[in-house]
Amino acid sequence: MLTSDFDFDFPEPQIALRPLPRGEARLMVVSASGSLPADFPLPVEPEGWAFGQAKDLVRILRPGDMLALNDTKVLRARLHGKLDTGGSVEVLLLKPRGNGGDTWECMAKPGKKLQPRRGVFFGGDASSGSNAKLSAEVLEILPEGERVLRFSIGGADFYEALEGIGQIPLPPYIRREADAADAETYQTVFAAHPGSVAAPTASLHLSESMLAELAARNIGSAKLTLHVGAGTFRPVQTERAEDHPMHSETYVLPEASAAALNAARKAGGRLIAVGTTASRVVETRADANGLLSPGAGDTDIFIHPGYEWKAVDALLTNFHWPKSTLFMLVASKLGTERAKAAYAEAIRRGFRLFSYGDGMLIL
Repeated sequence: MLTSDFDFDFPEPQIALRPLPRGEARLMVVSASGSLPADFPLPVEPEGWAFGQAKDLVRILRPGDMLALNDTKVLRARLHGKLDTGGSVEVLLLKPRGNGGDTWECMAKPGKKLQPRRGVFFGGDASSGSNAKLSAEVLEILPEGERVLRFSIGGADFYEALEGIGQIPLPPYIRREADAADAETYQTVFAAHPGSVAAPTASLHLSESMLAELAARNIGSAKLTLHVGAGTFRPVQTERAEDHPMHSETYVLPEASAAALNAARKAGGRLIAVGTTASRVVETRADANGLLSPGAGDTDIFIHPGYEWKAVDALLTNFHWPKSTLFMLVASKLGTERAKAAYAEAIRRGFRLFSYGDGMLIL
């Protein structure tokens, strides 16, 4: 596969800079087979797709279906600091090292200022060091330029400090600074476990009232965790898509969630992965027969055309950047040409794109 096969054009003004209220975004429903059921609750077009809103999921999904939800929580991972030698620096937390929670791999700007053994101070009167709310020391520089920083505190105290001094790390294509509203809108209503530098954006469409309505129709949900890393935005730069070095992300699939998802499928329900992140966990833990086993670890699974899906029956997702691993995952479910045709139709209709944009349900 050539990476260029996954390229497409889009108008930059259609990049969503702010979200609509949960449930109000537009939704495109696409059948992988080319046809939707005769009793589908939305008008079906000859191409085998339909259009509604995210809140229509309540009547689109069937009793017995089960949602797989990623309950990761986005960190206030963007930090502005002062060096012990003077000068300003911006740090983006990527992922922790070890179990103490005080040592992190980070991106830094400008990186050349962050050399080993250099100190950095964040929050409060960071310029004086002694009055800073958080400090760190540069331990090493990684081969691709990331820095390893050891902070002055770890664990719950570290996460509490981030709440006071960090910023929500919006994706680079949202060309504005994060503000107070993003602390709520760039977080799912069921976020529980801190660790992501990007939201599982398909889940941003779900409100508490929608989840309650789904549950009332016997459409359940099971939680899993995948901490989304900055690698999710890393462009595929290899000529052949399959040569791309896939990033690794930490996940947990609890025993109760695996059991609930297995039971739903055994009873004839569909496993609806809410987002590419939930898909990656489910497919990592599925055997050849689609049976899920609980577990935790790191996954670098790369789902692209040619991949044989084992357990995910349907996928709720957003519209993704061209030539990204996320669009390749969508193309593996729909086929590359059908995925590109669906995107072209959504763009023609003015759909809002990317993290804060509209959604697609693939059946």
